[in-house]
Amino acid sequence: MRPVNLSVTGVGNSAVYAVDNYVAPANMGMAVIVTGTITYKVQYTFDNIFAAGYSPLAGNWFDHPTLVGTTSAESNIAYPVTGIRLTTTAGTGTATLTIIQAGN
Repeated sequence: MRPVNLSVTGVGNSAVYAVDNYVAPANMGMAVIVTGTITYKVQYTFDNIFAAGYSPLAGNWFDHPTLVGTTSAESNIAYPVTGIRLTTTAGTGTATLTIIQAGN
């Protein structure tokens, strides 16, 4: 699939990337590139992000175990999830998350 980029400058949350759960295997390669000084974490959810009234702010988010910190990094998710987002908690730089999901 095509790469998807989610960016956050300063403190905040990116949009939620909706994972295609009909693709098998459900693998996603991910990389975060940091510019400037910023603290980030990549989060994923199993919530039904398409449910009526769903709000990402009230969602159940889990922190990726290695995509958290202040420096550029790469990793993956090797199991199905419904959504992925990038969250920044401190700093004035920019963090950009690139996601490439397996499949065609």
